[in-house]
Amino acid sequence: MPQYNAPLRDMQFVLHELLKVEEVFQELPPHADTNRELIDQVLEEGGKFTSQVLFPLNHSGDREGCHFDRETKAVTTPKGFKQAYKQYVEAGWAALSCDTEFGGQGLPLTLNNSFYEMLNSSNQAWTMYPGLSHGAYECLHAHGSDEQKALYLPKLVSGEWTGTMCLTEAHCGTDLGLLRSKAEPQADGSYKITGNKIFISAGENDVSDNIIHLVLARLPDAPQGSKGISLFIVPKFLPNADGSLGARNPIFCGAIEEKMGIHGNATCQMNLDGATGWLIGQPHKGLQAMFVFMNAARLGVGMQGLGLTEVAYQNALVYAKDRLQMRSLTGIKAPDKPADPIIVHPDVRRMLLTAKAFAEGGRAFTSYVALELDKELTHPDEEVRKDSADIVALLTPVIKAFLTDNAWIATSECLQVYGGHGYIAEWGMEQYVRDARINMIYEGTNTIQSLDLLGRKILMDNGAKLKKFGAQIQAFVEENGTDEAMSEFITPLADIGDKVTKLTMEIGMKSFANQDEAGAAAVPYLRVVGHLVFSYLFARMAKIALEKQDSGDNFYTAKLATARFYFARLLPETAMLIRQARSGAASLMALDADLF
Repeated sequence: MPQYNAPLRDMQFVLHELLKVEEVFQELPPHADTNRELIDQVLEEGGKFTSQVLFPLNHSGDREGCHFDRETKAVTTPKGFKQAYKQYVEAGWAALSCDTEFGGQGLPLTLNNSFYEMLNSSNQAWTMYPGLSHGAYECLHAHGSDEQKALYLPKLVSGEWTGTMCLTEAHCGTDLGLLRSKAEPQADGSYKITGNKIFISAGENDVSDNIIHLVLARLPDAPQGSKGISLFIVPKFLPNADGSLGARNPIFCGAIEEKMGIHGNATCQMNLDGATGWLIGQPHKGLQAMFVFMNAARLGVGMQGLGLTEVAYQNALVYAKDRLQMRSLTGIKAPDKPADPIIVHPDVRRMLLTAKAFAEGGRAFTSYVALELDKELTHPDEEVRKDSADIVALLTPVIKAFLTDNAWIATSECLQVYGGHGYIAEWGMEQYVRDARINMIYEGTNTIQSLDLLGRKILMDNGAKLKKFGAQIQAFVEENGTDEAMSEFITPLADIGDKVTKLTMEIGMKSFANQDEAGAAAVPYLRVVGHLVFSYLFARMAKIALEKQDSGDNFYTAKLATARFYFARLLPETAMLIRQARSGAASLMALDADLF
């Protein structure tokens, strides 16, 4: 049967040895007292909660799914979900990195990030309930009025209330400028909101007392397109001034979607029939405010991909060590058994190492960006905050797209390790493949992330953000370029850095003449940048492992082997990707639509 154990040793390696977070936190006034002992204690307790409480509900929750009552419009989550959420709230996990002013614990986002990896590995569908709530908290914290913060944030921070983001409508997905939901101003300062939303994750549930929907809609005088969108708080139950629940607001679930995966999370069609809401921020500026939620969600979806990659790897590894099939090509390895375990076979090792490298690279990547986010929000030096903000903006679409692409590859490879058993539900692996597929689609498809990276984050500022990140890589290359032991990592890192610079300039020049060139290059370009990040972080991890390989700790031996596998077997994908990105738009756009 499936199993999950939080990868505490690797998490501690990334936080303490690679990123040296304790030193960084000492420079951040709100986190100056966050030491290694506290960090490790939180990770250990998080590992217990996720493996003992959440993971046992993952398979059963997928098989049972959510239940919708058409008469009452109520949704019931799978057996055990509500009880697990109660334990989550009572233990204070919802408040981990939230503002102390509103009842939070005020711990760094970097630590919360590691905890969310565990949550997603153990039960992605369940994790979406508190995960979306945290995004709603971030949005209101950044753009809500003082009155809105005082009323809603303590309940979101405690986990008593959950939150959602209501963007999509049946006729418009990514193109929110087409949305039709309307908001009519009322004499008391509130708004009556009417419209229909689809694909609303956790839109109706029974885990919390109230649901705070953040809804995009248009005011009567709104300009056309995305510049005419406003953002509103629309609670399921209208709260009284003291935070108690008042009347039921007419925002109801009309149906829940029958989906390929994440069955334990209710994906709802939400109908608003004159529901009462309150404006967040300025009229017609709702999309800018919602981007706080969306960017938090994009980082969160990257964590979903990482979580599934890790748990799929863990289970495939156990299976590969246990399953007997044939003999090794180089001679019998298990003479006391009728066949050798399949881990002796080279291609099984390729599949396992692919998942292992994607998990360890993704863990380093997301922790690196989370630490930059902590610096952006709390560092006392304005210049440091600006530089960190640029790094976070640059790499957010890469985390979302690269890690979820990798999760799709990794979970599929891990299913393949099982052979026919991987296709059978009782082993649990096929669920990870199904769950991983949605992560490439929602919160902006991976193509949208690629267009955002290339068009908005790089070409729009002439590569300034990319140069800031590149400067870190260049400094590392120069520092270690004469170290012969590091040459196997530094040489390919310097090479991919040079190729990204040249590719960016080439695409930029071609796009000035024809913007379809950027659209044609964007997806392979993002994966190349993703590999640039992985190359940098694996080279840094390899440096630490080389320094400690004689310590007697096999962890460093394994880390070095994984880094070598990454550079030998996964980085070479960039050769194909660069050729695809350079091939241009002609082969994609030449065929008339009628001839398809």
